[in-house]
Amino acid sequence: MLRFILKRIGYGFLLLIGVITLVFFLFTVLPSDPARVMMGQRSDIATEEAIRKELGLDLPIGVQYLAYLNDLSPISWHKTKDTESFFYLNDRNYHYVKILSFDESSIVLKKPYLRRSYQSKRPVGEIIVEAFPKTLLLAIVAILFAIFVGIFIGILCAIYQGTWFDKSALFFSVLGMSVPSFFAAILFAWIFAFLLADYTGLSMFGSLYTVDNYGSGMYLDLKNIILPAITLGIRPLAIVIELTKNSVLDVMAQDYIRTARAKGVAPSMIMLRHALKNALNPVVTAVSGWLASLLAGAVFVEYIFDWKGMGVVIVDALDKYDFPVVMGSLLYVSVILVIINIIVDIIYGWLDPRVKTA
Repeated sequence: MLRFILKRIGYGFLLLIGVITLVFFLFTVLPSDPARVMMGQRSDIATEEAIRKELGLDLPIGVQYLAYLNDLSPISWHKTKDTESFFYLNDRNYHYVKILSFDESSIVLKKPYLRRSYQSKRPVGEIIVEAFPKTLLLAIVAILFAIFVGIFIGILCAIYQGTWFDKSALFFSVLGMSVPSFFAAILFAWIFAFLLADYTGLSMFGSLYTVDNYGSGMYLDLKNIILPAITLGIRPLAIVIELTKNSVLDVMAQDYIRTARAKGVAPSMIMLRHALKNALNPVVTAVSGWLASLLAGAVFVEYIFDWKGMGVVIVDALDKYDFPVVMGSLLYVSVILVIINIIVDIIYGWLDPRVKTA
């Protein structure tokens, strides 16, 4: 098992290196000058050149890439005396610990540095730390809704195969997969937060925290997460229902299930103890992929419901050509997704030991 885990961690590290390389070169070749973006309409040549030098944009592309890797690496090398070098520590605002010191350079242990926003001048890490928990909470609630409701309905569909309940669930599953998230968000907001607002008490807009009516402070308003979470969870819900149904039907046809029935084991115990665990393997795999999709694809839903998470941050940064925020957000989400996939692989290996030989 240890070898299996180390192999998955190694694959995840290589994947992150590929993502970092792709993100860096993608946003480096875009036809936008960050110096002009930071200066605005008051740009002049001297100030522009100073900003480009400060950001290291006057250096060859390969050197910029190495500097970016150096900033992201927790163990990095910096020149501490040569102020003209791109490996500098001034204005970095992170804590570091020296591991080795030389005459004009040091190897330090530090937090990964995602650089600063072109617009607000704030560290990108601070912007992400404020926004990501809201997106993560939204994605987790959405996927939990899809898991529990989907597995329950999928089991019922397998038990009552071919009945009106099974056909109705299949219809709504196909409908849920077909409807785009932004349209479903508008539809849900209109029906449950406008037409039926007097009965549901839900609002069309709102984030995790809401300012009270007197403007004296903010309070936690969890009901604002209901509609965006259900909207996000519709598509994975449809997948979980179908996967659970088909997997349960396949497992229930196995020989050991017939043996358990012959021994007089109660149907509920057969389902819970024997069939369900083996039937969950494809569901676990699908859930991991959908959690990744929900984290990365909640942009439209967050905008429609005014849920101020990573989606809003990324879109605003793209609109303002604030590339450090976009790059930092993409890398942050990528790290989370790689960690999730590693955890899911470990769970999958535990559920099915045959996977560890792959």
